[in-house]
Amino acid sequence: MKALLEAGVHFGHQTHRWNPRMRRFIFAQRNGIHIVDLQQTMDLLDQARAFAQEVTAKGQKILMVGTKKQAQDAIREEATRSGQFHINQRWLGGTLTNFATIQSRIDYLVRLEERRARGEFARLTKKEGLKLEAKMAKMERYLGGIKEMTTLPGAMFVIDVGREQIAIAEARRSGVPIIALVDTDCDPELIDWPVPGNDDAIRSIRLVTSQIANAALEGHNEWLANRGGYSEVGEDAEGATAEADDAEEAPRALSAEEELLAAEDEPEPDETGDDAPEADQAGGGEPVDEAQVAEDEAAESAGSPRP
Repeated sequence: MKALLEAGVHFGHQTHRWNPRMRRFIFAQRNGIHIVDLQQTMDLLDQARAFAQEVTAKGQKILMVGTKKQAQDAIREEATRSGQFHINQRWLGGTLTNFATIQSRIDYLVRLEERRARGEFARLTKKEGLKLEAKMAKMERYLGGIKEMTTLPGAMFVIDVGREQIAIAEARRSGVPIIALVDTDCDPELIDWPVPGNDDAIRSIRLVTSQIANAALEGHNEWLANRGGYSEVGEDAEGATAEADDAEEAPRALSAEEELLAAEDEPEPDETGDDAPEADQAGGGEPVDEAQVAEDEAAESAGSPRP
């Protein structure tokens, strides 16, 4: 309780901005601000922690989502520490509902990184190399946190239900359970495991996020213990289980130069900034261009390996 108070978890929004469905979680109002009932917050956070631990104890992962500035660092750091997936820049439309297309982009990024590691970028001109590096950096920015996500996550944890409307809609449509920090202006009916509290204060966000991350890490370690393994997650901040990745087939050899040059035609997602349109700020970005994906794959298939 003391930690919740010190982090300001109990401070809601101004009373005129409230969502009536949050009524049962509101303790009082002070100076025009709704005060959240921290006893309920504690109880519901314990339930959310138990569920997060249950998910990862089955070998599944949690996708942690928070694209607002106050949440970006906490989401990235806690997800990395606990070996979970994360999105902290922009939600790309179709991340869950059109996962096959997203996965093809991730695979493409991984192949480019492998070729860069082998020094194949040296075959390109300096201008082409720099341009490709910039494009890869942007792909990493939006897809880096889900690069190892080969299937839908076992659950999704969200900061700011109002902002991440698209992510929540996709999760509900895909059958992915949702844990969320729910402020007094949000609709808790959209969330499977709501945790009432302040979703704007950095300390509040970090406290709740770290609690979910701790539970996820405990569940993951339990899963590994049952399999007779051990975990380095949380020590080297690398993320977890690589067994499924080891079982995957290596991609067939492709023409490095043609694949690298084909990447120059890849569409760039728009960046979200403070001055972005409200629709962009409220939950997502542009859907992945499937036509461009098909074009890239066709270009790769057309190339033959060079000696």
